[in-house]
Amino acid sequence: MHINAMSTSSIDIDGAARSLRDAARSGKFITPLRETFPQITAADAYAIQRANTEHRVREEGRRIAGCKIGLTAKAVQAQLGVDQPDFGMLFDDMGFGDAETISMRGLQQPKIEAEVAFVLGRDLDMENPGHADVIQAIDHVLPALEIVGSRIANWNIRFVDTVADNASSNAYVLGSTPKRLSDVDLRLCGMVMTRRGEPVSSGAGAACLGNPLNAVAWLARTMAALEQPLRAGHLVLSGALGPMAAVNAGDIFETRINGLGSVKAVFEADSTGRQRT
Repeated sequence: MHINAMSTSSIDIDGAARSLRDAARSGKFITPLRETFPQITAADAYAIQRANTEHRVREEGRRIAGCKIGLTAKAVQAQLGVDQPDFGMLFDDMGFGDAETISMRGLQQPKIEAEVAFVLGRDLDMENPGHADVIQAIDHVLPALEIVGSRIANWNIRFVDTVADNASSNAYVLGSTPKRLSDVDLRLCGMVMTRRGEPVSSGAGAACLGNPLNAVAWLARTMAALEQPLRAGHLVLSGALGPMAAVNAGDIFETRINGLGSVKAVFEADSTGRQRT
């Protein structure tokens, strides 16, 4: 499947984008976009995502901090009927530090998954960047937890639904132990995620397109083709290393990734805390 830069459909892009924003604010989640707009295409879905990206930057004053990659597991791709990942944008208000308390407000049907995060030290603005370009551009890697969410009721999603919904993004937590790429075997690095000490997910780097670097290379080529290249300083969340787990108020999750260290996500016991702005 090729990602087109432009939508040629007649669906209401702005209206669909607004419905996702309204769902995020109200907590009243919407029916799948594929049902509301039966003719919706992948290009339409990315156009909806772009409309909300522009709204967040221009109207809300947010800053793009990088990108997240989704659908990196072959089993999930098969389930959604696609043969490649998708991507969404990361904004400056989505990030949390290791063990920082996270309010449940502002999260929508949250689930959590363990990932390898990459921080770029160079632009990837060349035409068709390859693996060597990506390796040279990476400044450091970190353990991370992505908190995914959905504005689609009951997580009833297919490819166009999750793409339009910014790849089902919500928030993320970064570890505090940056490592050089040469110090970690990303294909074989094992991962265990626990909830209050009880294992809830496990996996390894190979679960992410064979190696998380493959996912970053795919994203770099995709963003270059869309004339939105990855830049120095951008954060890339490369995709899940194992199954996701549901998040409830009061949960504490910790992930350990061999060679990268650990990262912890702490969720408020109730929703009365001050919302992150």
